[in-house]
Amino acid sequence: MHPNPIYHDADAARNLAFAREVGFGVLAVNGQAAPMLSHVPFLLSDDGVFAELHLVRSNPIARALKVPLSASIAISGPHGYISPDWYGIDDQVPTWNYVAVHLSGQLELRPQDELRDLLDRQSGHFENLLSPKPPWTTDKMTPDVMDKMMRQIVPCRMKITGVDGTWKLNQNKTDEVRLRAADGVKANDLGVNTDALSMHMRTAK
Repeated sequence: MHPNPIYHDADAARNLAFAREVGFGVLAVNGQAAPMLSHVPFLLSDDGVFAELHLVRSNPIARALKVPLSASIAISGPHGYISPDWYGIDDQVPTWNYVAVHLSGQLELRPQDELRDLLDRQSGHFENLLSPKPPWTTDKMTPDVMDKMMRQIVPCRMKITGVDGTWKLNQNKTDEVRLRAADGVKANDLGVNTDALSMHMRTAK
C-alpha cells in the first residue's frame, strides 16, 4: 500500500463495499520460509465483521490452521500505467495508479457441517449477478459427487480487525492535470479495467 495519506482517504464503509463488490483476493498467512498465498473468492458479512471462504484441504494454509492465524486478504481493483506526458506539465515521472483494499484479522477453520451452507451462499451471490440466467445451485449436483467434492475442501472464516484502502488516483495533482491523465488512461488501456480507473480518477478529490 502506498504510504502517502492522501491516497487513504476512503472510509471503512467504502473500502468494505469495494471488497464486497470484487469478492476475490489474495489470502496471505505467514509461513516459515515465506508468506503462504492463495487466491480465493470470499463473502463479507453484512456488517463487515467476517470474511468467509473455503480452501482445498491440501492447501498449505488449510494445513496450517490447527489454530487461528493472523491473515490478510489483498483485493486488487483497476490499475494502470500513467505516462508523465499525459499531465501536460514539466518535470514529472511515470507512475502506476490503482485501487486496492487490504483486510486483516484472524483466520480460523470452521466446522465441516457449515460447508454446504457456505457454498450455497457463495454460489448464490455470484449466480445472482448473472440474472436473468437461472441460477446454478448445488442441488443440481449428484449427491454422491457433491459429497465427494465437499470432503476435499474446508470452510474458513476471518474475523476482520483491520481495513485499509489505497485509492491512488493522482489526487496530488490539480483537477486539470488529473483529468488529462484520466483521458490518457482511457485512450491507451495500459493496465486492467482502465475505463473504471479513468472514472475513479475523474471523481477523485
